[in-house]
Order: sequence, then C-alpha cells, then structure tokens
Amino acid sequence: MLTAFTRAFRTPDLRKKLLFTLGIIALFRLGSVLPTPGVHTENIAMCLKEAQAGDSGNIYGMVQLFSGGALLKLSIFALGIMPYITASIILQLLVVVIPRLEALKKEGQAGQAKITQYTRYLTVALAVLQSTAFIALARSGQLFPGCQQDVLLDPNDVFSIITMVTVMTAGTSVVMWLGELITDRGIGNGMSILIFTQVIAVFPSELLNIARQKGLFVFAVVMVVGIAMIALVVMVEQAQRRVPVQYAKRMVGRRMYGGTSTYIPLKVNQAGIIPVIFASSLLYLPQLVTTLFRGSEEPNAVVQWIEQNLVTGDTPAYMITFFLLIVFFTYFYVSITFNPVEVADNMKKYGGFIPGIRPGRPTAEYLSYVLSRLTAPGSLYLGLISMVPIVALALVGASQNFPFGGTSILIMVGVGLDTVKQIESQLQQRNYEGFLK
Repeated sequence: MLTAFTRAFRTPDLRKKLLFTLGIIALFRLGSVLPTPGVHTENIAMCLKEAQAGDSGNIYGMVQLFSGGALLKLSIFALGIMPYITASIILQLLVVVIPRLEALKKEGQAGQAKITQYTRYLTVALAVLQSTAFIALARSGQLFPGCQQDVLLDPNDVFSIITMVTVMTAGTSVVMWLGELITDRGIGNGMSILIFTQVIAVFPSELLNIARQKGLFVFAVVMVVGIAMIALVVMVEQAQRRVPVQYAKRMVGRRMYGGTSTYIPLKVNQAGIIPVIFASSLLYLPQLVTTLFRGSEEPNAVVQWIEQNLVTGDTPAYMITFFLLIVFFTYFYVSITFNPVEVADNMKKYGGFIPGIRPGRPTAEYLSYVLSRLTAPGSLYLGLISMVPIVALALVGASQNFPFGGTSILIMVGVGLDTVKQIESQLQQRNYEGFLK
C-alpha cells in the first residue's frame, strides 16, 4: 500500500491532483478556525472549557459534527457543509414530488446542472437562516447554556450582527466552491471529502479526552470496539446483491447489438447515511420545544415529559424512538430513490431481462421484493450503528461526540472507500498496482 502511494505521487498528473486536494483541505481547515468579525474569542474559549461541544442536550449537534467543532467557535466556516447537505436532501425529495424537477432530472447533464443551480440557491437561503439562528442563540446566551460570558463583542449592534450573518453565509458559499474545485480538479467527490475532513478533525481531541477522563483501560476498549466497528461497516458497505440481467441480440441495420450479460448492483445499505440525518434532525424538534419553553416558570405536563424522555440520549424512549425513525426513513428514502417500475421499463425498452423473470410488471415486482429483503437488514444495521454513541453515553459516560459514533464512522468509511476506489482506478489506468492488492 505504501508502495502504491509512492507510485501515485510519482505520477505527475495524479500527484498534482492529490496535492491540489490537500491544499484545498488545508485552506478549508484554516477557515474553520478563523473567527467571524464581532466574536469575543477569549470568552468563547472560556465557555468551550465549561461545556462540551455537541452535548446530548444541544439542538445543533449534527451541524456541530459536520463543522468539525467550528460551529461553537463561530468561525467563518462555522456552518460547514451542513446547509448544502440539507439543500441536496430537500431537492432530492422535491424531484419526486414536483413534475418540473422530475422532467429536469430526465434531461440528462443539462437538467442536472439546473438542479445543481437550484441547490446552490437553496443552500445560500438555508445558510442565512441557520447563521441568523446561531447568532441569535449566541446573543441570548443559549449557545453555551450555563456560561455567563458574552460571546459577542457588541450584542446590541445591528450592523455587527448583519456583518456576522453575511460573513458566515459567504463562508458557506466558499465551502461549496471549494468542494466543486476538488470534484473538478482533485481526487474524489469534493463535498464528501470536506465532510470527511470535518468529521476526522475532532478525532484526536475526543480520543485524548477519553484517555484523560476514563483512563487507559477504557481508551483501549474504545479503540478495540472502534476497529471492530470499522471492519463491520466496511463489510456491510461493500456488500451488495447482484441481480443478473441478460440483453437479447437485435439487429440495427447491418449491425448486431446486445447479447451481453450484466447485473444490477443493489447495496445492503442502499440509503447511505441519509436516514440517520433525517432521524437526528427530527429528534431535535423536541429539544427545540424544551429550549423555547425553558424560561417558563411552570411548563405543562407535555413539555415536562418531552424534557424527561426525548431530550437526553440515555432514556429508553429516546433510544427506541431514534431506532424506529432510522428504520422508517431507510425504507422511505429507498422507496423514493429506487423505482423498480422505471428500472423494469428501461430494461424492457432495451431488450433486457432477468433470467427466469418475465419482462415488465413481473420484473418490477421481483426487484421490489429483492429490495425489500435487502432494506430490512440495512435499516437494522443503520439503527444499531447509530445507537453506539448513545449506548456509550449511557454506559461509560462518553459524550455524544463519541469518536467511533455511528454517523462519524459511516461518513469516514463511506468517503474513504469511495476515494480509495477512485485513486485505485487512476493507478490501474497507468498499470500500477492498486491500493487494494
């Protein structure tokens, strides 16, 4: 593997792409530590010492994860890539609902470029909303519950607040641009690389905190469990059901086409990490309700029940709800992203069929049956992996930024495998030994 890395860097064009990607990552991390104008950096540092980033009571833990710890520092790239992820998910859902967007998707590259443009506009709008919300939390003192320090230099200056919102929104636009640069001129998918960078940025500090607070024995156990989880995730992420497809021979003019055999790869985890994001986002709503009513002297019984059962991750109600939401959203997302009827119609149109299955409706029913059988273990796998940080919080008292948490490890393994495969293909084109050999 080290020899393959050496040969990759000896290849001029591949070395240029790798160095360009590393340079963008370094620039991205630099923007994650540069404070936004109007922020009291010393007071923020004091508040960070008192409160752990991404605590289970935060209503912005997912954004904090995807910002690599930059959110609570109110840096230029504080929002990270989260507004773009949210916008992409919304557009994917709207493509199924709105006929105009569905027609654009079927237009090929030109239609996809138009949808990408809509995603950028929606990302900027979401960045404005999110930056305004976080600045409002910082101004009211709720960004760091329990910290009495003012994290803004002048909380009452409207011009300063507008400047901060503008800078953070512009930072999100720059992050989008950096991701597209990596995709065009670097190695791998740019947005995925940036997410990967932000997730692994908190790893050293989290491991060090566990070693200091829990001792070397707990640290060793965490490392062993983490390595086992990485192996499990790699195995499941690579697992797929290959449905064989045979294309009949047909004459077009004087030439014969078809007669080839291929397959439809159906992954066990067909939905990826999207169901975890959906479930986490939905479970932040009860936390938001309790935050809004926290100043009330006598909250009603419903708010009290929510605060006792759905705010902290160590309660049975929270764990069961989180697990069931992940299973539900896995089936939901797979159903809207993979259409067996459309796949069956396309196969029939080009003379393809599954051996032993008649084209048309029987093929669609067979694909739907196979997909449902695969989605069941895939949803259980996502639910169990995502429960790891919650169980760690309940058993060993680790924070929900547990380094080998479900969301973190799914992102790391998924992006890592995809990037290694792309470098592998680049090396194979030059007759080099691959990374996986």
